[in-house]
Amino acid sequence: MQGWVMILIYAALFGVLYLVLIRPNSKKKKEEQAMRDNISIGDDVTTIGGIVGRIVAIKEDEDAFIIETGSDRVKMKFKKWAISSVDTVKEPAAGTTKASRMEQLQEMREAKRKAKEEKKAAKQEAKNNQ
Repeated sequence: MQGWVMILIYAALFGVLYLVLIRPNSKKKKEEQAMRDNISIGDDVTTIGGIVGRIVAIKEDEDAFIIETGSDRVKMKFKKWAISSVDTVKEPAAGTTKASRMEQLQEMREAKRKAKEEKKAAKQEAKNNQ
């Protein structure tokens, strides 16, 4: 009788340890892996070293990604496990595919480039008129 009580106490203790320590840790690891698997080009990320940048390429065969940081557009390559957080807030849009997202990003970049060229041309024209 006394042996069964001790076994029951040990089983209850193991159950509590599982619920308090092991289960939350494995759940957190699964969420982090899902976050790393769902990164896409254009996402702002922070690495475990504290480097903040925007993803410009994903190398699936190497399990790596390339980020662009700062105003000088320095590009660095990291392994996917180095992602600490994805800082981009994503809105779930119906029918948005990876290809259409790439097209949208390219259109945005093209529009920015054209605006920059127009501003530069206007500045040059103003300079010539002086």
